Amino acid sequence: MWEAEKITTQMKKWILEYLILSIVSKGDVYANDIITKLKKANLIVVEWTMYPLLSRLKSEKLLEYVRVESVQWPPRKYYRLTRRWQETLDVMHQVWKDLSNSVNKITN
Repeated sequence: MWEAEKITTQMKKWILEYLILSIVSKGDVYANDIITKLKKANLIVVEWTMYPLLSRLKSEKLLEYVRVESVQWPPRKYYRLTRRWQETLDVMHQVWKDLSNSVNKITN
């Protein structure tokens, strides 16, 4: 039987990936902007967990990035969804909606 901590970790991992993909789907976004949006939604995320997750999503070909040069700061990576994953994200949205409705019916 799974311990509560393991269950929590697995659920948060999937939901965090889903939320990151949802944020990125709205347009090119810098990693700090993702962290800020998650924090505003009371999802505390620290940089040392975000960057490995973004790297993994990129290696899985869910995300890609554009490097933007600037004289004011070091080059920044702006993330975006790959074309094929935009359609998949639409499916994920529907699955989440259906799942959350079912959970709410049972738990309320």
